[in-house]
Amino acid sequence: MIRRMKIGALALSAACTTVMPAAAQTVPDADLRPFCADRPGKGTPTCILDVGHWQAEVGLIDGARQTDNASRAESWAYGDLFFRYGVTPTTEIQFGITPWTTEKVTDRATGDSETVDGVSDIQIGFRHSLANPDGSGVSIALAGFVTAPTGSRDVRGDGFEGGVVLPIALPLNDDWGLSLSPEIDIVADSDGDGRHAAYTMVAGVGRGFGPWALGAEVWISRDDDPIEATTQSTFDLTAVWTPPSMPNAQVDFGLNFGLNDDSPDVEFGVGVARRF
Repeated sequence: MIRRMKIGALALSAACTTVMPAAAQTVPDADLRPFCADRPGKGTPTCILDVGHWQAEVGLIDGARQTDNASRAESWAYGDLFFRYGVTPTTEIQFGITPWTTEKVTDRATGDSETVDGVSDIQIGFRHSLANPDGSGVSIALAGFVTAPTGSRDVRGDGFEGGVVLPIALPLNDDWGLSLSPEIDIVADSDGDGRHAAYTMVAGVGRGFGPWALGAEVWISRDDDPIEATTQSTFDLTAVWTPPSMPNAQVDFGLNFGLNDDSPDVEFGVGVARRF
């Protein structure tokens, strides 16, 4: 299955918006924090969406391919939707779903193949800032999510799953930023009977070049499935373009390369994001 692509947290240089009183009001457009999306890397950013504003992030197309001695697997996701809404100056809520996914596995010896497709499970989450909600300076947040088995029969998970992430953004100098995203998940066993832990770390660097922001990440994930434990690792490249005339929008690109046999050989994605 395709792992959802998210942008790595980059250090941002801008002042925080004014802190709201207890009854939080919508932040005026003129006072909005710097635009920041979760696409397209695998890391989790530290930035929080402004109160009363929402953001739509769409993966237009994401693909992955993995080949071993016995089989070849190809996965596609179309229209991956991720919505965010700022509820307080330091907290946002999130909702995600992919309208259509498909996975084809081909036996390399016989040429026989099997395809499954359908709507993905629903994911609901939050992100709360522990320091610098605009993502500037040393910024830390706490994020959590739950995935409900609401998808089509052939692609949905075996019961509820969830995880916790502690994203951290550190400025290296005036141009470069470092991001870290340690994560712990509780996921279903591959035989559908029980739950186990999975552990992920994403480390990335990035910087801006005018309307462009370029980044690189290393992603490592350990899945302690009792049937067969696996460790996946990829090297990921990201590029984001913010049109000069549209500071509240972006077009993004991601390209990932597998670093071991358990990982997809290559993954890619193209998407857009818009703040309202």
